[in-house]
Amino acid sequence: MGVTATITPNDQQVGRTRVTPLVLAAGAGGFVALAIGTYGRVHTPTGQGMATFGFPAVLPMKAWFTTGAFALVLVQLATALRMWGRLPFPGTMPTWFPAASLDARRLHRWSGTAAFLLTLPVAYHCLWALGFQDTTPRVLVHSILGCAFYGAFTTKMLVLRVDRLPSWTLPVVGGCLVAILTGLWLTSSLWFFTNVGFPGV
Repeated sequence: MGVTATITPNDQQVGRTRVTPLVLAAGAGGFVALAIGTYGRVHTPTGQGMATFGFPAVLPMKAWFTTGAFALVLVQLATALRMWGRLPFPGTMPTWFPAASLDARRLHRWSGTAAFLLTLPVAYHCLWALGFQDTTPRVLVHSILGCAFYGAFTTKMLVLRVDRLPSWTLPVVGGCLVAILTGLWLTSSLWFFTNVGFPGV
């Protein structure tokens, strides 16, 4: 004899409670990405440079800042896997090993903050001096990914503050951020290092 599951109004309300904030967060992220892209499209590019932070020119600065952000996002990925129990390191290391004492949550939080800060001068120059461009497929993809990055970041920051979301929410949103920034690095820094010059200084 089969057993039929009954969904009560309370169960339906809990389901809506879990999904609605996620939809709103994704909508907010989409709005941010669209707003940035629209501004970059309608804004008249100034073509002006900016502070190079010790680099000889703006482009090397942007290439290395993006590389730094990409490296920190890989740290984010490793620490996230560690927090979710998917990566044994450094838990399996001897206690005397320096990395054994790393706090994965703290490292995840600060590496994410540092990565975000590194992207800000790059994004500022891209939007203010260059605008949203589509002169080549690489440039178009890079422009789209740049807008999508801040949209995905907005979504992640919002879902972090919501309880009772589906368990896959943070891994998916975090994975999207890693994938987007990887694409940004491939279409900017790697292209610069292989076509213009390495180390680019």
